[in-house]
Amino acid sequence: MGDLKKVFLDQKEFFKTGKTKNIDFRIDALKKLKKAIKENEEDFLIALNKDLGKSKFEGYATEIGIVYDEINIHIKNLRYWVRKKKVKSSIIYFPSKNYIYKEPYGVALIIGPFNYPFQLVIAPLIGAISAGNCTVIKPSESSLNTALLLEKVINKTFQGNYIKVVAPTEGKEAVTELINTPYDYIFFTGSVGVGKIVMEAASKNLTPLTLELGGKSPCIVDKDSKIELAAKRIVWGKLLNAGQTCVAPDYLMVHKDIKDELLKKLVEEIEKQYGKDIKNNEEYPRIIRERDTEKLKEYFNDGKIYYGGEYDISDRFIHPTILTDVQANSPVMENEIFGPILPVIEFSDIDEAINFVNSRPKPLALYYFSESSSNIEKVLKDTTSGGVTINDTVIHVAQTSLPFGGVGNSGMGDYHGKASFETFSHSRSVVKRGTFIEFNIRFAPFKDKIRLLKKVMK
Repeated sequence: MGDLKKVFLDQKEFFKTGKTKNIDFRIDALKKLKKAIKENEEDFLIALNKDLGKSKFEGYATEIGIVYDEINIHIKNLRYWVRKKKVKSSIIYFPSKNYIYKEPYGVALIIGPFNYPFQLVIAPLIGAISAGNCTVIKPSESSLNTALLLEKVINKTFQGNYIKVVAPTEGKEAVTELINTPYDYIFFTGSVGVGKIVMEAASKNLTPLTLELGGKSPCIVDKDSKIELAAKRIVWGKLLNAGQTCVAPDYLMVHKDIKDELLKKLVEEIEKQYGKDIKNNEEYPRIIRERDTEKLKEYFNDGKIYYGGEYDISDRFIHPTILTDVQANSPVMENEIFGPILPVIEFSDIDEAINFVNSRPKPLALYYFSESSSNIEKVLKDTTSGGVTINDTVIHVAQTSLPFGGVGNSGMGDYHGKASFETFSHSRSVVKRGTFIEFNIRFAPFKDKIRLLKKVMK
């Protein structure tokens, strides 16, 4: 474990040299990162398949391709983002000019999850590089093939005193030591429970942090929605990575008038996308571990199985499953599912659905299907969530022009595109005073000055 402390201290020393603050240095690092990914692209796709059963298409679309977009945007815009920004100054302190400078925090720690083990490590790394930080990365040991490849590629591409991937075989003890080390910034992606532990540890060093967590993201389908299209898009979003997606539709709320029709269309769409022999479809992913598969199958007891229900623990396979007659306080409705199980609850009007969502912790994402502009605005006005997609699922996450993050129990802070640069940057306020004149109103003695002060500050 002493090696972890040494890596941290080495990076602190390298940061002091000021090299990472150089814009050309940052852009060069981003280009080196992209080149390294390109050269090992096929190996990463193979590793993702071994860990999670992701097809090459899904691996590229949801992991590697998104990262390329991120890198390109940062390379293109970084010189503009880093410029000091002039802002309005108060007449009271004339002559003066106010500026906001963007500066790196120093040494950042990124802790990644198992479900998107490439994208959810590299995307925040891009922000850390762009902002001028040194970075230590702890990938998830659960996605071991991807983590080992990240360690090999990143550590070969960059010097350890600048960017370093900690050996993924280092387990919970390493994470404990890392989060208790006084890093200048921590970026954590994972569960709510572990996020609380990370935040508590960070508080002891007053370390600022971003928490990308999860929760139960509702998917509401109203009676005026385009049912067939809604089914197609819900199935796609739910079955990405076999449901192991933090923004997957976690439960379905459907208007009672269209419930039967929507459920039939969901089944049709599942079999249209993955066939009837889903277990043997090579494009259908696997659950990360046997113990997670075991846990998921227990949710089958929390409702009536409308469709699916098959599983194979040793193969880490859970069949896409729709549950009806689900109780609001059952485990499948209390816990984030993180699997291809979709519990269904019906509602009679949109206010009922909104009240149900608002009675629970604030979700990471919310999805609403409707053709009514007024109802769409009502849902947006009367609910809170990290992000929203209307008439589709998940895709708000892939928009690099939008910040992505949670609210309340689903996380704090955001990233993607410019937001990633902002997240890993400290906004430093700077006032530059002129010296050619001075007004004495603010200096003692204050006798008879308050009337003039009130004329200026009113």
